Amino acid sequence: MSAITDQVSTSINALTQEFDIIAHNLANVSTVGFKRRCNAFSKSLEAQDAETYSPGTIDLNSIFDFSQGSIVETGRPLDFALHGKGFFVIETPEGPLYTRNGTFITNQNSQMVDSQGRIVAGQAGPITIPGNIGTSQLSVSSDGTINAGGIAIGKFRLVDFNDNENKLVPTGDSCYRMPDENIQPIEAEHIVVKQGYQEASNVQIIDELVDMILVSRLYEANMKTLTAAKETSSSLISVAMG
Repeated sequence: MSAITDQVSTSINALTQEFDIIAHNLANVSTVGFKRRCNAFSKSLEAQDAETYSPGTIDLNSIFDFSQGSIVETGRPLDFALHGKGFFVIETPEGPLYTRNGTFITNQNSQMVDSQGRIVAGQAGPITIPGNIGTSQLSVSSDGTINAGGIAIGKFRLVDFNDNENKLVPTGDSCYRMPDENIQPIEAEHIVVKQGYQEASNVQIIDELVDMILVSRLYEANMKTLTAAKETSSSLISVAMG
């Protein structure tokens, strides 16, 4: 009886964690560059139901889905979307961060920065816009080369991690860091920069709601199993006590 109770309790904890992940995904459906998170467990939910679900087969390995989000036109000259595998690099005192959120502004030094005021990395350092050039005069080619008034002033540093992508750790604001210092990014290939666009979140509301319904059903079924096990245990104790 204890083994069954332990299995069901583990299942309930897993389902609670899965529910939290789904809720977090839904809360960021409108966040630029957001990548949904999922457990390997969630990938098997659609093939199961409350009658066939086995609490002993849970995989809590949480991963990010870095698949492409839709590209939305904004017309803003400092909005940039990436199409293909790769990340912008954001420089911080604690080390580089990596993001798909290309919504940038300029700081008091005319350097391109993110919404938190952190430097957007160019291949040769910070990207500085000449003081006599307005942002409307900026043009960025598909390879990330930035031109101001017809003169090249820099190029975005765009990187990729290939198969190490899922080792990235979220830091907020759709940014990630690589905790393993031995893993260095490489230059991104086959990636296109689109100026005047944003990459939308890759969260699909319908898919998340379906998963949430399945999680709720499985949670309810496991709670019933746990309650029944406890009642059976109590009855056996009562009989044993005479």
